[in-house]
Amino acid sequence: MAKQKIFDTAIQPETAVLVGIILPGEHDEKEQEYLEELAFLVDTAGGIVKGVFTQRLNHPDRATFVGAGKLDEIKAFVKAEEIDIVVFDDELSPSQLRNIERELNVKILDRSNLILDIFARRAKSAQAKTQVELAQLQYLLPRLTRMWTHLERQRGGIGMRGPGESQIESDRRMILNKIALLKDRLKAIDRQSETQRKNRGQLIRVALVGYTNVGKSTLMNLISKSDVFAENKLFATLDTTVRKVVIDNLPFLLSDTVGFIRKLPHHLVECFKSTLDEVREADLLLHVVDISHSSFEDHIRAVNETLKDLDALDKPTITVFNKVDAYKPEQADDDPLSETEEAAKPMTLEDFKNSWMARHNSPAVFISATDKINIDEFRALLYDKVVKMHTERYPYDNLLY
Repeated sequence: MAKQKIFDTAIQPETAVLVGIILPGEHDEKEQEYLEELAFLVDTAGGIVKGVFTQRLNHPDRATFVGAGKLDEIKAFVKAEEIDIVVFDDELSPSQLRNIERELNVKILDRSNLILDIFARRAKSAQAKTQVELAQLQYLLPRLTRMWTHLERQRGGIGMRGPGESQIESDRRMILNKIALLKDRLKAIDRQSETQRKNRGQLIRVALVGYTNVGKSTLMNLISKSDVFAENKLFATLDTTVRKVVIDNLPFLLSDTVGFIRKLPHHLVECFKSTLDEVREADLLLHVVDISHSSFEDHIRAVNETLKDLDALDKPTITVFNKVDAYKPEQADDDPLSETEEAAKPMTLEDFKNSWMARHNSPAVFISATDKINIDEFRALLYDKVVKMHTERYPYDNLLY
């Protein structure tokens, strides 16, 4: 009896190459961090990184982002390794995207497009899906000509140039009409959400904010004893989740929001401002920071910049330094003006608690949501803040705390 052939019908993950440039004043280590984050984005999207290319330039090439020699190097690698996608760490202009795609003959993505793809995968609610679709169309609009490059080879043919251009104009009108429709739909959803928020009663609102993948959802589950989706992936949480929490008979509302990230596309922030209404209308922010990450200071700055865009930077805030279980003492930066032994000592967690960074982000608490370290201290600090706000707002409330 002949053996049956077994065919692998599983969808194979796409392979990717990452490309970044190092501009004057930037350090190689910083670009390496950006590319590691980009690799995490590719992994979150379901791809596998097979290679990384960097180039030091005074400014991005107007035509191809990287220089001609580096592009040839990437092209040879893509062909030899049969790469599916080339991902650039910065947003490409429509002409750069078109030129690079024509040269490499594979799918080209930039950081913005990749983030949009992940958001599209993660969106579950009608609001999130509408916001992602709006952001995708706004990204696509100036890049419509990419969809019609197959006509360029026939431009010499009679009658081919006109129909191609008229089709692009037709598509542009369709997209503009769709964008207007989505904006109207979002306004209606926003009105519903605003009504829901007004119906929540006299409760203090607390919102979790922070860089993506710092443990906000894990902390949400711990404090609210709920089951919010948490995963070691970027943008695991996209839809805002609100839970009623009670600490020592004191009820308040706790919301989990989408994580922030460096180089977040501006139009994406604009589209998700309605989702982040929970942040704007919160009475207290819990800024969660992954203290075990080597770039947590950059993460704090990126979050603060986004909060500033949302007019929420000045809100009362508790900085929650999470993942202390994974914190490793780091070697202090070398100070060229100091040759003392103190300047070269690794900074322990206790040292960090007494550092300028901790004092600048006060009040602060150091916890591990996974290992439940210092959770009682965190609950006590949160309780003190919320009860003070409640007492100031409702001085004649009959509840006793």
